[in-house]
Amino acid sequence: MRAWPDLYIPQLHSRFQVPELALFNTAAQKVETLPKKSHYRMYVCGITPYDATHLGHAATYLTFDLINRFLRATGARVDFVQNITDIDDPLLERAHRDGVDWKDLAQSQVDLFMGDMTDLHIIPPKDYIGVVEAMPLVVDAVQKLRDAGTTYEVGSDIYYRVHSDSEFGERSHYSQEKMLEIFAERGGDPKKPGKEDPLDALVWLSQRGGEPGWPSPFGAGRPGWHIECCAIALHYLSPDANDEYAIDIQGGGSDLVFPHHEMSAAQSRSINSQKFARSYVHAGMIGLDGEKMSKSLGNLVFVSKLISSGVNPAAIRWALMGHPYAADLMWTGSLLAQASVDIDRLQLNLARMEVAPTDDVITEVIAALSQNLDTPRALAAIKRWMESTESGATGGVAGELSRALDTLLGIAL
Repeated sequence: MRAWPDLYIPQLHSRFQVPELALFNTAAQKVETLPKKSHYRMYVCGITPYDATHLGHAATYLTFDLINRFLRATGARVDFVQNITDIDDPLLERAHRDGVDWKDLAQSQVDLFMGDMTDLHIIPPKDYIGVVEAMPLVVDAVQKLRDAGTTYEVGSDIYYRVHSDSEFGERSHYSQEKMLEIFAERGGDPKKPGKEDPLDALVWLSQRGGEPGWPSPFGAGRPGWHIECCAIALHYLSPDANDEYAIDIQGGGSDLVFPHHEMSAAQSRSINSQKFARSYVHAGMIGLDGEKMSKSLGNLVFVSKLISSGVNPAAIRWALMGHPYAADLMWTGSLLAQASVDIDRLQLNLARMEVAPTDDVITEVIAALSQNLDTPRALAAIKRWMESTESGATGGVAGELSRALDTLLGIAL
């Protein structure tokens, strides 16, 4: 599937030194510095297209856009791949509820999502891959798991033995009890009769009456959630066989730590023996009125509706960047209102003929981002620069700061 249009990203002046990037690695449970490389591979889990794009999506994809921008600013090549879960139970259920074809629902939501990503100034992935179009890859991945002896059948469905991976559990660090609880909440079936282990993951669901299915050597059906991302990432990111890790960064929201990222990593190791990701990076959840913002609760704030009401997309980015990316955020209208004021103020200051010195603020933004994407610190530096400019300080180059904010923060004014 073709992604949204590419963006022009200005280059920083060579006098600005961009250091290595440190990020909180969920698997290591600490902030780690990514090794300096000329080529990074990043996989970010995409949407299930039936309610797009809400602020939870925006916060997640903004986080990995900032990582992408920073790594590019070091001069590195970043191969960024993202999937679309365009066949899944929630999608089929929504289509049935609304009386529409599931394929039409998925396409309409993908189109809306891509428009929102364009408006939010998110760099598109190198490959934007729907599960349906990748079905031959997924079938092949399931077959490799079968050939490796890591699967078994329950009726005509195929399950993956999670303990085939000796490191199972080491990315999430959850107890068995917590794993079972979350697995049941997030699409798992721990109580299904016939399973060898309650946590064993479905990799192929045999076709049920009235549901879509695809041919395979092991019968018509459709894949489980985790093997989809595993297959797409391993194919489109072309891991270096000499590296200990297949990819550098596995990303998504914190609700994907378990079971999704744990299971995907385990299945990947069973296919190609490499550890899946060097770093597991997760964005916090967005809440509204004291509750997590989610499809099931029906309390979503949609990006497209905000923009159609006149909100500057840069203000949405700014509001989300005012909070640490990995922490949960309770969204309020006042956050967006203040962000809109800040963006208008920034635009006015960048339009001045004389502005405060700009080298120091650019250097501070770079330093802040290098330390686990400390966007609140970066925005605070920009606000201090605005105060200095408004106080009459001179000696800066507004155009250079404007380009740097576009390059590093995706704020294009």
